[in-house]
Amino acid sequence: MISRLDWFVSTRVISRVFRVIFVFFCLIFLSESLDGPRFARVSAISGDAVAWLSVVTSSVRWTIKTLSITVLLGSIIALVEFQARREFVVMKASGISIWRILRGPMLAIALLGIAITMLGEGISTKINREINPTPPGLGGGVARATSDIWLHQSGANGEYFIRAESARENGSILHNVLVFPDWSDDIRRISAQKADYLQGQWILNNATLTKTGGNTQQVASYVLNTDSTRADLRVSLGSTEDFTFFELINLLTSGVSDPVIRSAAETRLAKLAALPLLLVGSLLIAFAFTAGYQRDNTFGMAILYGIVMGFVVFVITEMADRAGSSGVLDPAFATWGPAILAILIGVSVLLKKEDGRA
Repeated sequence: MISRLDWFVSTRVISRVFRVIFVFFCLIFLSESLDGPRFARVSAISGDAVAWLSVVTSSVRWTIKTLSITVLLGSIIALVEFQARREFVVMKASGISIWRILRGPMLAIALLGIAITMLGEGISTKINREINPTPPGLGGGVARATSDIWLHQSGANGEYFIRAESARENGSILHNVLVFPDWSDDIRRISAQKADYLQGQWILNNATLTKTGGNTQQVASYVLNTDSTRADLRVSLGSTEDFTFFELINLLTSGVSDPVIRSAAETRLAKLAALPLLLVGSLLIAFAFTAGYQRDNTFGMAILYGIVMGFVVFVITEMADRAGSSGVLDPAFATWGPAILAILIGVSVLLKKEDGRA
């Protein structure tokens, strides 16, 4: 049951966290609005209103990425207010431990993380990928190609490369296709207006085979075998940053054969799942470095240590995310590791300061 103490501490902490999040969002929005080429491109396709919407959704996604820092800063601001008003002194003098004070804010921050994972991230991701999909080379280790798509394929025929101008139906239909086979000394290039993926095969309708010497041959249908699955194509022609939490679950359960693509998808899913735990870790770090008693209310060094530790956790989180997406680290270790590390840091410092043991 939530007590008045839980409600009092939680509302103060959450309100300060939301203020910091809003400030970060405004700064990120200002930065995103300066991206003139992107605004002009989206505006030319869908109009100015949609272009501004793309700026907003992009700002929201970047704000979510910085939540570990904003929760830390907001919590520190709230705790400094508690200390300045001697409210913590009164609580502790009443026999209330720091662990009891922490109960309410921890629950509130965990619920905030769950809501962002399940709703906030999903809504912003769906809107953003429709009007401004993640550009090539960015996000999740696997890039989305909006034009000039390149695919490295292999099958019973051998290895070959596909270049296409655009993709539809989650990559199962390619338009304006060029195929460069690596198994034939005679066929140099295969071109077609469209390629359809069907049960482990690419079917090129009305294909033109360009042979050595420049000779061409027209065929009604040309079939290329491939080891790629529909799930592989869906991720390789997009970015894992453009998939919601539940879409990633469906994607992985449907089967992804490419190990690199699977690592990127698993890392993105695990990162979203670990977000509530990471935010709780940021809260614990804030309490660990700010909630201790100060006779003269000077918290400069404590705040500085807390902020530095928070940025260290943020950097480690992003580096581990990249390593997990590229397959260098196990996805579970790359995502849950930093969250558990943040909690261990906060709990260890609190144990040392409050109970005298580490």
